[in-house]
Amino acid sequence: MSRIPYRNLQTFWTVVKEGSISRAGRKLHLAQPTISGQIRQLEKACGQQLFTRVGRNLVPTQMGQIVFRYAEEIVSLGNELSEVMGGIPADQPVRLRVGVTDALPKSVATQLLQPALHAGQFRLICREGRAEQLVADLAVHQLDVVLSDAPLGSNVKVKAFSHLLGECGVSIVAAESLARSYRRHFPERLDLAPFFLPTENTALRQSLDAWFESCGFRPKILAEFEDSALMKFFAREGKALCVVPDVVEKEVCSQFNLQLVGRVRTVREKFYAISVERRITHPGVRAISELARKHLS
Repeated sequence: MSRIPYRNLQTFWTVVKEGSISRAGRKLHLAQPTISGQIRQLEKACGQQLFTRVGRNLVPTQMGQIVFRYAEEIVSLGNELSEVMGGIPADQPVRLRVGVTDALPKSVATQLLQPALHAGQFRLICREGRAEQLVADLAVHQLDVVLSDAPLGSNVKVKAFSHLLGECGVSIVAAESLARSYRRHFPERLDLAPFFLPTENTALRQSLDAWFESCGFRPKILAEFEDSALMKFFAREGKALCVVPDVVEKEVCSQFNLQLVGRVRTVREKFYAISVERRITHPGVRAISELARKHLS
């Protein structure tokens, strides 16, 4: 594909936003033939049609939608650069767009993001969702990094890299009455114990299942949760035990009025930063990575 001029992307972006060439022309102060010519040049560079007509409006094709997502980011950055060059202080906060997978405990995500939040250099934009969707958004540069409890799977057809931030053991916690009962003779007492656990698609659940099997334990699973915070809310009602990363054990016990039953060092929970870069260059992601590697062993 040939090199794409910035002005063509800006014109294309404006046409999509306005819905027609005439309205885009008024916005850009350009004649309609000029806009049509720039769109044709862009379509030639892409090798595909970018618009289809619906009534009086122009609607982007599937390829047009992909180009628009890139154009929106490029135009946004261009506008920011113009503002800086026009007198906006160059030390204004840098945007850091982070995707947090729904399987990653929110208490851990909070700890990982603290360096970027407290540095004062970044404007943090957080989104939560399924790993597949977040990685897709990462691929089209709508996110700078995705924080996850698992590396990219081999089935993911996106060119991205998984950077291990660190790992920790896990703690089994429960409301006071259950904790007192199951703390004695830990971990043997866990056979047939009631548990709230993460769903089977999570890395932590798979590690826990392997550990239970190796120990010969048969936990009584009362419920499974995708949302780790919801699981802790249920655990504080005293019906079952649950598992949390040991790096946030004290914080979780304090917040949800839970107590430690015991720690399992052989079950490891790992945390990853997924980026399109082989080497991390975004200063916000670097700050997250550096502190995580100091505190997660």
